[in-house]
Amino acid sequence: MKTELCAYSVEACRIAQRLGVNRVELCASPAEGGVTPSVATIEQVSQIPNLDLSVMIRPRGGDFLYSDEEFETMLRDIEYARKAGATGVVFGILTADGQVDVERTKRLVEASKGMETTFHRAVDMTADYLKAVEDIIEAGCTRILTSGSYDKAIDGIENIARAVEINRGRIEIMAGSGVVASNAEALKGVGVDALHFSAKKMVAGGMQYRNPRISMGGSSAVDEYALRTVDENEVKEILKLIR
Repeated sequence: MKTELCAYSVEACRIAQRLGVNRVELCASPAEGGVTPSVATIEQVSQIPNLDLSVMIRPRGGDFLYSDEEFETMLRDIEYARKAGATGVVFGILTADGQVDVERTKRLVEASKGMETTFHRAVDMTADYLKAVEDIIEAGCTRILTSGSYDKAIDGIENIARAVEINRGRIEIMAGSGVVASNAEALKGVGVDALHFSAKKMVAGGMQYRNPRISMGGSSAVDEYALRTVDENEVKEILKLIR
């Protein structure tokens, strides 16, 4: 059973390696659900020993229907990630009617030759989930990250189990979204190849002066003086349960 931490900082990746997580999915901008991180960050993480590095290739937040210009950005970011030391990339691309864009996905896979390729939870946004699984297999991806077409993987566990069943070893299935110690064993039990989790914990930043009149993100609901880190105890418990 492989494990992957969704990480938004070099520090989180160092924690993952120290605790024995196999791989990180490196992203930027958690408020948008993860977009492509900076090349400098990729380079720093790539220097961490004994840790596989999959880099998010997503040019913006929002949906997964991309313009030609955005698609070109994805192709270029794959090459930048390769040169910066990534061992894998993560992407997802759909058509307007909610299908996997097979032809473009094949082009992304080809551009990623020599690296592992993960088709992310865009699969959960498709109109026909099991058809999407078959389409991703046809496109040649290494693995699928999925919550079974539900918001949380534990709610989509029946669909995930079905994806494992029809897969017959042709692609890796990794369950993700809302994976915590209390449901890790159940998700492992349906036969997935890996679990993906964030173990998010927010801590207070070090700023003593805090301007009450400004919200840089444009929303008072966002606490800009809270920093995202990893709940090490949660990671330890997940690893203990599945190993």
